[in-house]
Amino acid sequence: QVQLVESGGGLVQPGGSLRLSCAASGFPFSYYAMSWYRQTPGKEREVVAGISAGGGSANYADFVKGRFTISRDNAKNMVYLQMNGLRPEDTAVYYCRADSEDTRTYWGQGTQVTVSS
Repeated sequence: QVQLVESGGGLVQPGGSLRLSCAASGFPFSYYAMSWYRQTPGKEREVVAGISAGGGSANYADFVKGRFTISRDNAKNMVYLQMNGLRPEDTAVYYCRADSEDTRTYWGQGTQVTVSS
């Protein structure tokens, strides 16, 4: 059974940091590109960051460049999103997503991040 389980969300003050984690199981993790998306009410889900299957390549949405870092540990089937310099507009539900080369896609259930004073 495929599972992606996000954790690490919560309430943080502007300028603060959070580290999101996504635990994967039920599929060959090291063969899948991984990414983080986010969604706020009334808006479409948007990509935040992505990392290649081997971890050698990462890319970021312009609005998080220089603040967020995506990483993965293929030995542990984990992907992370280190978020620094958080802003109120970063408030959203953050989702973990897995993509295979043959277009299989899996989603996690999401974790809420709220940035507020």
